[in-house]
Amino acid sequence: MTDVQEKTNTNRHRGFASMDQAKQREIASKGGQAAHRKGVAHEFSSEEARVAGRKGGQVAHERGTAHQFSSEEARIAGRKGGQASHQKNAAQRQAAQAARAVEDNNDKNSVEDKAEVRKEQLREEQFAQIDDDR
Repeated sequence: MTDVQEKTNTNRHRGFASMDQAKQREIASKGGQAAHRKGVAHEFSSEEARVAGRKGGQVAHERGTAHQFSSEEARIAGRKGGQASHQKNAAQRQAAQAARAVEDNNDKNSVEDKAEVRKEQLREEQFAQIDDDR
């Protein structure tokens, strides 16, 4: 075997395919985030998601790789999903409330600062008036 043949045989995957899965996921995730920021990412409607999930489930059953949930397993999984969703929503609400509180505090401080500046201006005007009267 020549050096060229050895290189091509040992380096079958190039570029993205040669990276480990964690690195691929990281890059793909950044691409998805960028697409959402630009507003060009596809967002599934509930109907599209239902159809896609159904197709995936059918293929998994055909291949014999589908997990068959017992009713108890399905109940537990559904409960976990609901709890996770609730916790996520609660955390988002708390973060929004905290952000509003900070914003309100900043507005309050801004009003108080403006009032202090105005008081100082009035004092200066009074002193100027006193000086003019002398």
